Amino acid sequence: MTELELYEEMVKLSRRGEQFVLATVVSHGGSSPRKAGAKMLVRSDGSCLGTVGGGRVEQETIAAAVETLAGGDPRTLEFILTEENGYACGGSMSVFVEARGRLPLLVMFGAGHVGRAVTRLAHGCGFRVIVVDERPDCALPELLPGADRIVCAAVDDAFGQLQLDRRSFAVIATPAHLHDFDAVRGCLATEAAFIGLLGSRRKRETLLKTLESEGYDAAQLARVVTPVGLDIGAQTPEEIAVSIVGQLIAIRNGK
Repeated sequence: MTELELYEEMVKLSRRGEQFVLATVVSHGGSSPRKAGAKMLVRSDGSCLGTVGGGRVEQETIAAAVETLAGGDPRTLEFILTEENGYACGGSMSVFVEARGRLPLLVMFGAGHVGRAVTRLAHGCGFRVIVVDERPDCALPELLPGADRIVCAAVDDAFGQLQLDRRSFAVIATPAHLHDFDAVRGCLATEAAFIGLLGSRRKRETLLKTLESEGYDAAQLARVVTPVGLDIGAQTPEEIAVSIVGQLIAIRNGK
C-alpha cells in the first residue's frame, strides 16, 4: 500500500459520508516495528488499510479505533515494547488515533444557476453535497460536477431519501415559492443545523406568516434563515454562492 492509496481511500470514505479512524505513529524509540509517520486507516467495519506494525500493537490500536468510532475522543496510545509487557521488540512507540471522515452534509434544494454555483463551491470547501431537483433537465451530473449525489424528485418525495442531522445544512432555492415552502416544512421536521432560504425580505414575511398560520411556533420559525447568505452585495449566481457558502463555513467553524 502506498501513502497515496491511503489518502485516496480517506477521500472516498469522506465523500460517501462514512467515518473512519486514522492511526498515526507520532514517535518511536529503540527497536520498534514502525517509525514515526506510519499510518493505518481503520474503517467502520474494522477492516484496515496500512499498518502500524502488526501483532499486539496493531490489535490494540484497532480496538482503540473501534472505541473512537463509537464516540470516543482522540487519544494517544503508548506502547513500551518490552518482554515483561508481552512484546519482543524492546523499543517504544506512540500512536495517535482520531476519527475522520463524514464531511458535513449540505442538501441543496434547487439546481438552477444559484444551486449549481453553491454546489460547486461547497464541494470545494469540504462539504458533501446532495442536490434535490425534480426537473430532469436540471438534475444532470454534467451540470452538477460538485454533487456527491443527485435526487431527481419532488421536494416532498425527496425527504424519504434524505437524512438531515445536527451536522447537516440545507439551502433552499427551488424555482417556485410553493416548493420552497415545502422544503422549509420538511427541513423543520429534521434536526438540521442550518436551514437557509434564498429570497427577498418580502418572501421571508410571506413564509413566516404562512408557517405561523399553520401552527409553527417562534422557536421553529427562528430556525429559518432568510435571506440566506452574508450581506456582501452579491449579484451574480457566483457571488451569491460565495455569500451562502461563506455563511455555512462560518457556522461550521463556530463563528
